[in-house]
Amino acid sequence: SPSGLTHESHRKDVEQVYLRCSEGSIEWMYPTGALIVNLRPNISPASYKHLTVCIKPFKDSAGANIYLEKTGELKLLVRDGDRSPSRVYCFGYDQGGLFVEATPQQDISRKITGFQYELMSKGIAADLHTASAPCRPCSDTEVLLAVCTSDFVIRGSIQNVTNEAEEQESIIHVGVNKLYRQKSKVFQLTGESGNWRGQIKTLLECGVKPGDGDFLFTGRMHFGEARLGCAPRFKDFQRMYKEAKDKGLNPCEIGPD
Repeated sequence: SPSGLTHESHRKDVEQVYLRCSEGSIEWMYPTGALIVNLRPNISPASYKHLTVCIKPFKDSAGANIYLEKTGELKLLVRDGDRSPSRVYCFGYDQGGLFVEATPQQDISRKITGFQYELMSKGIAADLHTASAPCRPCSDTEVLLAVCTSDFVIRGSIQNVTNEAEEQESIIHVGVNKLYRQKSKVFQLTGESGNWRGQIKTLLECGVKPGDGDFLFTGRMHFGEARLGCAPRFKDFQRMYKEAKDKGLNPCEIGPD
């Protein structure tokens, strides 16, 4: 966590920060001057053009503007004090780097600018932010591919749905009947009954409601949260899987029972 307090006499200082991880966070205490954040993941530079960068400011982040910078041109991404809860900002890796510039403050002692960042392949990012039709049901092919490539794949039922109007999100409370895969421990055993439970987030506009029966839930981890991808009714998934298997077209084996 670089601190600006040691640079009181050099308000125009610009510091370079190099980050090698594909995800993490930046916390800049008492910001003065500016930071250039260079994301340099440990992959071949030839792959950079296939990467998307997403940043999610901390809820109480303050004291600096965050820009996208390319060859000296600045494009404002996050304005200081912009309180859009849970807002995620994404851009192509080749669109530029991050330039974080402190805003003039009377009292910098309580200001901390911070954000989480994630680097992902453009295909995965498109899954998460299908801007054109985020609530469109998946085709059979998309479902079968999601089973192979998602961070979590479970058979389960919707116990409850809570809506967060401020964050424009719905939280689906899921009871898990079968866990095929999970990358992070989002779904866990709870309580005396020994049932598996977990939460999946999706957009409020998709209008998810509690419903009877089992679904196949697939999706990705994004900033530590499970985000919903394809979620067909389980009996529909079984039909798709059997049809594809009979034709030798299913992209991976999962055992849909």
